[in-house]
Amino acid sequence: MPAARPSLALDDQLCFALYSAFHAVMRTYRPLLAAVELTYPQYVTLLALWDDPGRTWSVGELCRRLHLDTGTLTPMLKRLEAAGYLTRRRDRADERRVHVELTPAGLALRDQVASVPASLAACVGLDAATATRLRADLRALADSLDDAATAG
Repeated sequence: MPAARPSLALDDQLCFALYSAFHAVMRTYRPLLAAVELTYPQYVTLLALWDDPGRTWSVGELCRRLHLDTGTLTPMLKRLEAAGYLTRRRDRADERRVHVELTPAGLALRDQVASVPASLAACVGLDAATATRLRADLRALADSLDDAATAG
């Protein structure tokens, strides 16, 4: 008896479910962030900076933290700097390195978006326990995929 073929139906693909969920999340965040004129990628960049607001980050550290490449992150940092939310400066010892710090305006913006996570949860009817489990499952999946990509 031949082995069963894996399903190639679009709706059976984990990658498509993740892709669809990603786009739905972006559509849901858009109006929540419109009041402060942030895009979702700008928002998560600021979230990373707000995790340790007194810290000076290198662009490379931010790239690793956000899972972005410098070609994606650098233009976004330039826009955030133009908006007055952060500063970028070259390392004196190594001109290739750029350091990023929040400005007072960037730090103050945190209070303006403090309600965004709860608003998103309310939009989709997600309770705290379900959100915690989903986040843990997605992190575990991401870690497994990163490990597989690194190994092979």
